[in-house]
Amino acid sequence: MNLKISLVCIYCIGLSVIACKTEVKTDANAPEVTGEVMVYDSILAAKLGADDYGMKQYVMAFLKEGPNQSLDSAAAAQLQRAHLDNIFRMADEGKLAVAGPFLDGGDLKGVYIFNVKTVDEAKALTETDPAVKAGRFVMELHPWYGSAAMMMVNDWHKKVQKTKI
Repeated sequence: MNLKISLVCIYCIGLSVIACKTEVKTDANAPEVTGEVMVYDSILAAKLGADDYGMKQYVMAFLKEGPNQSLDSAAAAQLQRAHLDNIFRMADEGKLAVAGPFLDGGDLKGVYIFNVKTVDEAKALTETDPAVKAGRFVMELHPWYGSAAMMMVNDWHKKVQKTKI
């Protein structure tokens, strides 16, 4: 009887060890997961431009209220649509990692994180924004160091976005 119990215990322990070592992959682009530990993916790191810490340089832009706020509602809506279209274009080109508005109604209107290495490159991109050209927004640019994985946000966002903006 004790031998049967011992064999059952050994069998259960063996199954537990096998279950803990099972790798889970939810997506071809997702990092390999073993239990709670992420496994380093050198190919993905190189694709994203990650350094040894999984980080890279970006340029962060703060969108501030510009001098031209005197648009009628139709013109403001048209300019906002062009501004959003420009954001999507830059994201699709891989030049924009993250963008979004601030919701507190202050002079600081939003943030961009550009996937470029220099402030000059980011400045050239901000000059393509119709709302910046119109003086609706002005940009404040700063070099920034963040996770290289941030470049995956746009692809993942498309998987959770139910309604297009």
